[in-house]
Amino acid sequence: MSKPSPEVYERGRGMDAHNKVMRDIRSQKQKTYDPHEPTRVWIDEDNTPDGVYDSLTIILNTGGCRWARAGGCTMCGYVAESVEGGTVSHEALMDQIQVCLDHETEHMDDGEKAGLIKIYTSGSFLDEREVPAETRDAIAETFSDRDRMVVESLPDFVTREKLEDFTDRGIETDVAIGLETATDRVRHDCVNKYFDFADFEDACDEAADAGGGVKAYLLMKPPFLSEPEALEDMKSSIRRCAAVDNCHTVSMNPTNVQRYTMVDELHFAGGYRPPWLWSVAEALRETVDVDAIVVSDPVGGGQERGAHNCGECDELVFKAIKDFDLRQDPSVFDQVSCECEATWEYVLDAETSYNMPLVK
Repeated sequence: MSKPSPEVYERGRGMDAHNKVMRDIRSQKQKTYDPHEPTRVWIDEDNTPDGVYDSLTIILNTGGCRWARAGGCTMCGYVAESVEGGTVSHEALMDQIQVCLDHETEHMDDGEKAGLIKIYTSGSFLDEREVPAETRDAIAETFSDRDRMVVESLPDFVTREKLEDFTDRGIETDVAIGLETATDRVRHDCVNKYFDFADFEDACDEAADAGGGVKAYLLMKPPFLSEPEALEDMKSSIRRCAAVDNCHTVSMNPTNVQRYTMVDELHFAGGYRPPWLWSVAEALRETVDVDAIVVSDPVGGGQERGAHNCGECDELVFKAIKDFDLRQDPSVFDQVSCECEATWEYVLDAETSYNMPLVK
């Protein structure tokens, strides 16, 4: 695992204890990765302000999030998939893009191209330590024939000038920002993320200046919150994000237990349970009136380390969530039911920070 640079972010931010624990956990990682191969690539469908698009999702293998190398977020294990050494060359990153284009050619029908390109890294696409300006410009040119682009970044790195590489080429461009929650205390103390909601609002303004939009990523059930606390914080966060000018989409990401994280250690010790799929559905149902597209993609849904119910109804509820993402119709949740709803309702009523998780 690469060591954090002398400019590690935690200094002076009051997060030294969390970061020390996270660095110790991440140091257990041994596996190495090929800088010429992307971390992952797949074809999917996504709901956007311009309708539903076929999407090519790319996770570039970079040197990793600089905040994660300093310690980082309690639930995020993506830096463990990063290339050793902290940097990846322009040539290697463009090799990764070519692998993704080859994947698209192989899996799209009749030579069609995805109208939406989504590019993520283990940290921030707009951080030039991860993706140099030369590479960002080359990627923008590569996909200049597409309709829409989503790039992921922490708010620090969102500037009009960087986004204009895409918007000046006529690509409808959105920044996906891992806000996690609209509640600063939860973001700082539970997620160990350093910035404030006001910084997210500033990033929305920067994106607007470039002619781009913002997609807020929220985290359903960070560690140290009970199920009812997490559900209420999620509903409140969706509403606050939807009220911010230029934030047109909110993506709710239920916490999944990733290796080399604090959440993994808590889960192993019986101190953390991923959220119920019923809670995900409830948050979507209760915020359907907001002025934004609200979606969720429960990674690992139905598994012990991902959002799950009892095991019997997980697949049906997961399908209802995916259906809601495309249709934004809460009636899909009326089509699924299970006896375990009673257990979930009891958890919402009885679980507190002193007895969580109340059930597995």
